[in-house]
Amino acid sequence: MAGLLCGTKRKKQVSDLHEEGKNAINAPMLPSGTDIHPEDTLLEENAERLMLDPTSRENLKFKDLLKVLIDWINSELEEERIIVKDLEEDCYDGQVLQKLFEKLSGRKLNVAEVTQSEIGQKQKLQTVLEAVNDLLRPHGWTIEWSVDSIHSKNLVAIVYLLVALAMHFQAPIRLPEHVSVQVVVVKKREGILQTALVTKELTSTTEMMMGRFERDAFDTLLDHAPDKLNVVKTSLITFVNKHLNKLNLEVTELESQFADGVYLILLMGLLEDYFVPLYNFFLTPESFEQKVHNVAFAFELMQDGGLKKPKARPEDVVNLNLKSTLRVLYNLFTNYKNTE
Repeated sequence: MAGLLCGTKRKKQVSDLHEEGKNAINAPMLPSGTDIHPEDTLLEENAERLMLDPTSRENLKFKDLLKVLIDWINSELEEERIIVKDLEEDCYDGQVLQKLFEKLSGRKLNVAEVTQSEIGQKQKLQTVLEAVNDLLRPHGWTIEWSVDSIHSKNLVAIVYLLVALAMHFQAPIRLPEHVSVQVVVVKKREGILQTALVTKELTSTTEMMMGRFERDAFDTLLDHAPDKLNVVKTSLITFVNKHLNKLNLEVTELESQFADGVYLILLMGLLEDYFVPLYNFFLTPESFEQKVHNVAFAFELMQDGGLKKPKARPEDVVNLNLKSTLRVLYNLFTNYKNTE
C-alpha cells in the first residue's frame, strides 16, 4: 500500500511538472517557434533560465562569430591536438576551457585532466571559471557566465566567456561587429512561469572592443590625422611595388588590389625568396570563399616566415576594409623594409 501511494505521488509530481512546462510553452510573450525542453521549465522559486531563440541561431553574423571563435581555439590548442567543432558540445565539461586558459595565461590549473562524472566536470569548471573571473573582474568585465550555464551548454554564456578571453588576451582575430542575439528568459515567480524575450549584445564595434587596450596605430591615424593617411599609403605602395615589379605587377590601390589575396601570396614568396606552387591557392579567385582562402593562406605564409598572426581577419581584407589591409601590409613593411 505504501509503495502504491508513493508511486501515485510520483506520477502526480511528474504530471504537475509536465503541466508546468506546458503552461510555460503557452505563456504570453514567448516567441512562436521557440523550442523549450521540459527540463528548462523545472525551476526553483525565483530562479530563471536563459535559452537562445532559434531564429538567432541562424543569424549569419552570429554564425560568423562562432566560426571565428572555433578557429581561434583550434589555432591556440593545435599543439594539444584538440579540435573543437561545436562550442556547446566541446566546451561544457571544462576540458577545452581549461586548456585554453592555461595556454593564454601561462598558468597551470590544479584540476584533474579527465573527468567523466557530472560532479567532476562541474568541479573542474568551478576551478577554471574562478581563475578566469579573478583575472577579468579587476578589468571591469561583467560576468555573464556560471558553472551551471556553461555545463548546461548555454551557448550564449559560452560565447560571452570566449569573447571576453579573446579580447582580454588580445587574440590575433577580428571579431564580427554588432553581433546580438535574442534570448528567451524563463523565470519562476510565486509558482508561475513567466517568459520574456530579451536582446543580448555579444560584440560591439571593433574600436570599442579594442578600446579596453591600446588603440591601434591606424585607428589613431584615421581618427586624428587623416591627412597623413596618403603619406602612409604611398610608402606602402612604394614598398610592395619594389618587389611585385619583379613579376611585372604593379599596385595603385591597396585596399582593392590585395582583397583577393593573390598579390599577398606572391609578395610573401618574393620577400622570403621562394616560389609558391599554384595549386596552393586560387590564381583567379571568383567567389568570396576562394578569396578568403587566399588571404588566410597568405597569413599562414607570414607565420611560417616568423611573423605573428595578423590581427586582421581574412574576411575583413576581402571586404576592402582599409585599416585591416594597412595593418597587414605595415607588418610586412616593418619586417622586410630592408629586403632587396
